[in-house]
Formats: sequence, structure tokens, C-alpha cells
Amino acid sequence: MGQRTLFPAFTCDADAATCTIIAPPNSFIYPPGWYQLFILDGPTPSQSAWVRIGGDPAAIGNWPNVTGFHLPDLLDLHDKVVLVTGGARGLGYYVIQILARQGAKVYMAARDEGRAQTAIKQLEAEGLAGGSVHWLKLDMLDPRNAVSAAKEFMDKEQRLDILVNNASMGFPGPYVKNADGLLDITTVGYTSHFALVQALLPVLEKTAREPGSDMTSMLHANVKRESLASSEALNIDYGPGIQNSIRNYAHGKLLALLHAKELQQRFDTAQPTPIPITCIAVHPGANRTDGAFSTFTLIPYLGGLLKLLLGWTFSAPQVGAMEIAFAAAGKAVKEDKQKYAGAYLMPVGKVSEPSPEAKDERLRKELWETSEKILAGLR
Repeated sequence: MGQRTLFPAFTCDADAATCTIIAPPNSFIYPPGWYQLFILDGPTPSQSAWVRIGGDPAAIGNWPNVTGFHLPDLLDLHDKVVLVTGGARGLGYYVIQILARQGAKVYMAARDEGRAQTAIKQLEAEGLAGGSVHWLKLDMLDPRNAVSAAKEFMDKEQRLDILVNNASMGFPGPYVKNADGLLDITTVGYTSHFALVQALLPVLEKTAREPGSDMTSMLHANVKRESLASSEALNIDYGPGIQNSIRNYAHGKLLALLHAKELQQRFDTAQPTPIPITCIAVHPGANRTDGAFSTFTLIPYLGGLLKLLLGWTFSAPQVGAMEIAFAAAGKAVKEDKQKYAGAYLMPVGKVSEPSPEAKDERLRKELWETSEKILAGLR
């Protein structure tokens, strides 16, 4: 029997079948959501299932409102190299944690070295179970920086097994265009990722006989685009306000999904033989991250109340991270690549139909050509 600790404040003694939470009468866990148990009777904590715990009061004894959610079966990632953009906080932090605990060498690609190193120290303190995490400088506000980061990465590594395109700008705006006419939210969420992937293609192709993933979290159904044949169309700014901020964010996610679809098509039709890389777009669900909650600051007076109330319905960020980890390294993905290649995943691991715009081949081609023209103009 090992002692298990339930973050943030409750402990329980458990055998393989049961767990009892020890807590004062009428206490409760806030915020409710997904939590994970760790077995602490060894030098390195080992993971148990994730469990969803509601906000109801709990007396001493068995917790009455717990449903289990097991971590997906993941591949052994020892000797594998992973790059995650924007992993110093939010979903990316937990994606890095999960993949490193599978044994991977993970690069946290982030702009702020101080924040990244603090996050890495925290990850190490929480236990990496044989994996490791390293900082790679990457400022997504300029696609040229993404190219430089890719070159630095390839100077250090001879392989790249998994690429997680996670970085994005959240709410609220206003969003601004730089001297090159590129809108910041679109640049961070899409254009710099396009530049990064293009620059990393040599090492991706070299490692292509190993499992690989290019993933982006997707929220794309709230916008409609008739054309992406110009830089102005790609960098459209819908303006201020909560509704328009959401449209700006959704536009960037649509671009990312179109990019994933087009990448998969190009890998599948590469000559002389297809490149066996699996590209997956992931919707991680509604998660309690700073980016998600910052939306409520746009709503006068009621924003704080909505944040409190709706926060109870949002999942912990670890849940969204599990969705991404499944796409990156799930055994099921490896065993059925045809099912998941170019797929759009909704929680939990469900292949879903994207919006009509996200399936539009003409938009995909226009986006690719426009993106190449933008990058050519930045050199």
C-alpha cells in the first residue's frame, strides 16, 4: 500500500482498488476538475489515473463523486526528441510534462528564458521519470525568428520525432500589425508555425520513418473565409470587442487546421515515396488556462462572476494536454495511422468533422501559396 497525494491539499491511503480522501468535514476542492494521484513510495512519483472531482462538500471517508479517466496508452519515448512551442505555461507545460515522463528529450520553445527556466525547474521538481526538458529560444512574433530557432535546433539535434505547434495568443485584443503588415495573433498562431515547419522539414523528413506528429489545437467553426489569396486576407483584423477578438482567434485556428491538412496531403503524395509523418489537428476542449480566462476581462461588471461560474465547467489544463499527448504519442495513433492522418480530434481522442471551410481544398492551396509569398518577402 502506498501513500498518494491529491493536489492541492488532500491525501489518501490507497491500495490498487480504492482510494479514501482524508479531509475535514464539509471541505471541498476548488476548482473542481481533473486531478491526478501520484504514488510517493519511491524516489520518482509514478502516475495513476486522472479523476474528475466535483465541488460538492466532502466528509471524511470515500469521495462520493469521482469518475475515472485513465491516461491514454502512450508510446515509450526514450531516445526520441520532441519540440513544443509555447510550453512555459498552460497546456504546453503539461504536454511537455506528459511526453518527458514517457522518456522523451523535450525542447520547450519559448521567448522568455527566465519564465522557461522557471517552468523547467518546476517540471524537474515534479519528476520527469527519465525524460529531460531543455529551453530553445523562439519568439513567435516574427517568422524570421522561427527560422533562426529551427536552425539552432538542427545544429543541436539530428532528429525530430514529434513537433507540437502549441503557441498562440489568447484573448483579449486589441491585436496589432507589425511593419511587415502581419497581425500579431495570426503570426504567433499560424505564420511563424508555417515558417518553423518549413525550416524543420529536413530533420522531419530525416526522422520520417519514426512516428511523428504536427499538431495544432483548433477552434475554427466561428469564422468563414471566402479567400486566402492575399496577405491582407490572411492577416485580417476583425477589430476590438469580445466577439471580434474571438473571430480573430478562430481565424488563426482555421489557418492552422488548413495548414495541417495541406501538410498531410503533401507528405502523402511526396515523391519518390510518401513521407510517413502523421499530421493531426487537436481541439483540447475548454480548459482552465490564463488564456481562456482572460476572455472574461472583456465583459464589464459580469466578467469576474462569469469566470467564477464557468470555471466550474472547464476542465483542468492537464485534460487538454492529455488530448494533445494522445495525438502526439498514442499507441492507437501508431496502430491506425490511416484513421488519424490529417484528422481533427475532439475530446477525448474522437475523430470529428471540421467545418466546411477547414476542408476546402482551394483555401488550403491559397493559404500555402500566400504563406510562401509572405516568407519570401521577409528574407
